[in-house]
Amino acid sequence: MTGLPALQLDSVGVRLGEVDALRDVTLALDVRTVAVVGENGSGKSTFARLLAGLIAPTVGETRILGLDPVRQAAELRRRVAVVFSNPDAQIVMPTVAEDVAFSLRPDRLGRDETRRRADETLERFGLTDLRDRSAHDLSGGQKQLLALAGAFVRRPDLVVADEPTTYLDARNARRVAAHLLDDTGHRLVLVTHDLSLAERCDAAVLFVDGRVEAVGEPAAVIAEYEATLTRVPPC
Repeated sequence: MTGLPALQLDSVGVRLGEVDALRDVTLALDVRTVAVVGENGSGKSTFARLLAGLIAPTVGETRILGLDPVRQAAELRRRVAVVFSNPDAQIVMPTVAEDVAFSLRPDRLGRDETRRRADETLERFGLTDLRDRSAHDLSGGQKQLLALAGAFVRRPDLVVADEPTTYLDARNARRVAAHLLDDTGHRLVLVTHDLSLAERCDAAVLFVDGRVEAVGEPAAVIAEYEATLTRVPPC
């Protein structure tokens, strides 16, 4: 135990090419579920990639689960799973069962334990009957459930989900949201435009132009977000 908040950022900035994608981000959050809201281009996805260890901060200090994402990148990637809006970006193996098992390769569990964990996870996500199906021939909802299965089979401490319900119908969006929000075995950072999902989280963060505009109880942060949408931009 480090005694640090699960998410701690001090004056963090991220520069991508010629663009300051994040600027002077300071946060300290230790709740189980965090919603990240804001307009397109506000820095939400960059923030998600930073938390997952996919990009490094340009300036500032960052600790995720008590880990330095630069010096302890391998350990951070082991403890954090990422779910994207487009599951095709995460499906790499020919069949459903093979794709879930592939996520366990870094753990070197052995064939029997890998199969047991994969089978357990397929059942959890309602994919057992599809285990031998081509992963790329699934419906959109089934693919997103498969992407979730590939993330959860690793038993991560933190799941970073970037718009995971964007391309789903209402039924599948509810199923995916239930797995992310109702399972208490992991922390969750949920980047979303669905404000009803954001309201179900323990805290919310609003990004505007690469900066944190508001952080706190979801209803208050969402109200601030909606207020920003009515402001007339300067000429």
